[in-house]
Amino acid sequence: MNSIKNILICGAGMMGKNIAFVMASNPAYQVALYDIYPTDVAAGIRTNTKQLVEKGVLTTEELEERLSRISFTDDIDSELISTADFVIEAVFEDMKIKQETFAKLEARCRKDTIFCTNSSVMSPSQISEKLEHRERFVGTHFWNPGHLIPLVEVVKSDASSDEVAQTVMDVLRSAGKKPVLCKKDVPGFIANRMQHALWREAISIVENGIADAATVDEAVRYSFGLRLPQLGPMENADMVGTDLTYNIHDYILKDLEDSHEPSKLLAELKNADKIGFKTGEGFQKWTKEQAAESNANLNEYLIRMLYGK
Repeated sequence: MNSIKNILICGAGMMGKNIAFVMASNPAYQVALYDIYPTDVAAGIRTNTKQLVEKGVLTTEELEERLSRISFTDDIDSELISTADFVIEAVFEDMKIKQETFAKLEARCRKDTIFCTNSSVMSPSQISEKLEHRERFVGTHFWNPGHLIPLVEVVKSDASSDEVAQTVMDVLRSAGKKPVLCKKDVPGFIANRMQHALWREAISIVENGIADAATVDEAVRYSFGLRLPQLGPMENADMVGTDLTYNIHDYILKDLEDSHEPSKLLAELKNADKIGFKTGEGFQKWTKEQAAESNANLNEYLIRMLYGK
């Protein structure tokens, strides 16, 4: 890991800027952002981190110090590209765009430059399938908002070397993240598989008239949701006993939602353009003010949980 000094982020959207901010937390790293469009990176990062400064988690001086370690280029042939030791791609969730991006990078970076793809769902094996040096490629799924959520899932492809995966884990840890290793390239990796299993059951409860959407959310917030940050499901199962867990599952699993297609209710909402905050209605109705408040409250909650501010 001592050889990692120059970090390149490809894609200067919100997630790319947040990842650059995170990686620049370590003074040992010089961070470059590349995008095909000219981008005011500093302004974007200042906007994204405004609440951190307002809450006193980060001083203005500390923010400016981080920004001093971040550069931007829209030139794919820049020295910032060719000298990269460690690349994190954060472009659109489009397989063709991701594959084309890495093809351009492989033609310009060293053979030992580590390549990471930030995707929440796409297979790192498939993204890297056309590369010559596939052993140096892994997935790195940063959770949104990337500058606040500690978790990064490091996902091994069908060709990733153990050494590269461990180096990526070490680099992310050195930037203050909480990396976890996904040993197999499976859809949804680790956390999204569990999250969407919960969402499938939650939507089914609404669809079948057991409870309305607001009630489902309250049931999560004021029960097991409260203890999840401290008590994960596997530790909880050991706490109550695998014997009790077995008996509960033996009774209830046959009645839980296990469909392999999106729910009819979800399809109806999508087809009616009731897609949530963006249109003002999804499972519930939302004003622009309510949607903005929800986003702000999420960030404030995360800051309070993580930093006690």
